[in-house]
Amino acid sequence: MATRASNRPYHIVVFGATGFTGQFVVEEVARAADGEDYRGQELRWAVAGRSKKKLEEVLSWAAERLGKPQLKSIDIIISDISDAPSLDAMCKKASVVLDCVGPYRFYGEPVVKACVENGAHFVDISGEPQFLESMYVKYDRQAADNGVYVVGSSGFDSIPADLGVLFTRNSIQGTLTAVESFLSFKSGPEGTCLNDGTWQSAVHGAADLGNVKNLRKKLGLKPLPVIGKKLKIRGAVFYSKEIQQYAIPFSGTDPSVVKRTQRYLHENLQETPVQYGAYVGVGGIASVIRLMFAGFFFLLFTKFSLGRKLLIKYPEFFSFGFFSKEGPTQKQMDESSFSMTFFGEGYSQGQDPLQGKPNVKICTQVSGPEVAYGTTPIAMVQAGLTLLKEPESLPKSGGVYTPGAAFSKTKLIDRLNKAGVRFTVLSKTDT
Repeated sequence: MATRASNRPYHIVVFGATGFTGQFVVEEVARAADGEDYRGQELRWAVAGRSKKKLEEVLSWAAERLGKPQLKSIDIIISDISDAPSLDAMCKKASVVLDCVGPYRFYGEPVVKACVENGAHFVDISGEPQFLESMYVKYDRQAADNGVYVVGSSGFDSIPADLGVLFTRNSIQGTLTAVESFLSFKSGPEGTCLNDGTWQSAVHGAADLGNVKNLRKKLGLKPLPVIGKKLKIRGAVFYSKEIQQYAIPFSGTDPSVVKRTQRYLHENLQETPVQYGAYVGVGGIASVIRLMFAGFFFLLFTKFSLGRKLLIKYPEFFSFGFFSKEGPTQKQMDESSFSMTFFGEGYSQGQDPLQGKPNVKICTQVSGPEVAYGTTPIAMVQAGLTLLKEPESLPKSGGVYTPGAAFSKTKLIDRLNKAGVRFTVLSKTDT
């Protein structure tokens, strides 16, 4: 069984702290630790990775940015993906491991395995459906037996979408039956970009779609029941009146994560499943043309080995500068933000959702700072703290969960609001 947090040297260990995203997770843990305790104890945490020197540099970097010289004395754990005993030793010291080492399809499973076998809860920020769903197949039962919670997709992929749907459902004062989300990005004069680690995950994910489909076929899951009016599937490109710009279906992991959450809530808690469609705004017609051009070559190149090598070697060229090996500047991050707007419909309290047309519409929004190195660290750290501080509100047994399944009964949304990722009701009308 998982060991109580108070009995282990560290409440939280950040694994992969020297990576581009990992350094910002370290900074966020340091920021969050100021106002957190665990049952009257100071929050104990450590950083982990392969290089002591690089870990020391990350701690010095965080200390300077936050004006906290004491961070230089945070404990360091030497651990390597290729060294299973070192992973075991790390997990035996931790109550929660925040795993920042991606792409997860290559580097995630050894950490999941070590956590499950050694009683440490696991949180990742993966946007890779193949990894997430294969971890469920391989480790769900063992994690449940050991009282370990493995929670994937706990960054920008896919906490805003997954918890945004739950927030919308909880705000309707009735029965939510369908919701569409529209994602929009804002940036300053210098634009924005992401580190190429995310790009690599996207390249390998696109090349591996066939394996994801085969994995889902093996699960043999029955379709979820459709309650209320069936949600219409939008076109590949369309003009959205909701956000007044062109939009396309969101190709990330959000739809699959939300669907897994809705299945869990329906099958285990007998809650009404919510239909979900995810879209992203792309701007005007010129942006649409450029996106279609880039998308065509991206999908073409992912189909063969040489093409994938070229995509990974030249991310800035093939993504029109949106991904780069250097990542964004601090100014680009400071000037960037996102909003995800949810348009839902359902039935007022007391009305049978199996009878008649939906009579309530609701619009909510999740918004926050730059997605990869602002929102993602906030979401990941708050997910880890929720595992620590609200064990009574988690599912009754351990297992491999989506964020919505793990945290639907917790105060994670309140924690995120306080940390800078805001959940807001914009409007609610009866029809």
